Amino acid sequence: QLVQSGGGLVQAGGSLRLSCVASGRTFSHYAMGWFRQAPGKERELVASISMSGGTTYYADSVKGRFTISRDDAKYTAYLLMNNLKPEDTAVYYCAADKFETSTYGYWGQGTQVTVSS
Repeated sequence: QLVQSGGGLVQAGGSLRLSCVASGRTFSHYAMGWFRQAPGKERELVASISMSGGTTYYADSVKGRFTISRDDAKYTAYLLMNNLKPEDTAVYYCAADKFETSTYGYWGQGTQVTVSS
C-alpha cells in the first residue's frame, strides 16, 4: 500500500514536496516512480528512482526543477518540485515497481497539485 501526502495550491515559481509512504518492510526491493495526469491528457511518468537510489530519470518537462529521492529507512519516496509552472497542474501519483521490472504494480491514491499563474 502506498499513501501519499503533500500537494495543494501554489503560485507559479513556488515549491511543493510530495511524499509517498509504503507499508511493509521490503521498500528497498522497489523502484519508485512519480506520474501525473492532467485533465484531458494521458498519464505521464515524471520521475523515477532505482531500487538503489543510484539511478534517476526525469521527463524533459521537469528536468532541473523536480528532484526524486528515497529514504529506505522511512519507507518513503519524495518528489521535490521547485519553480512550479501552471502546466505542472495535475493529479500526481506515486507508484512502485518490484525488482525494477518496468511494471508499476502498486499505486498511491493520487494528490492534486494546482499551480496558479
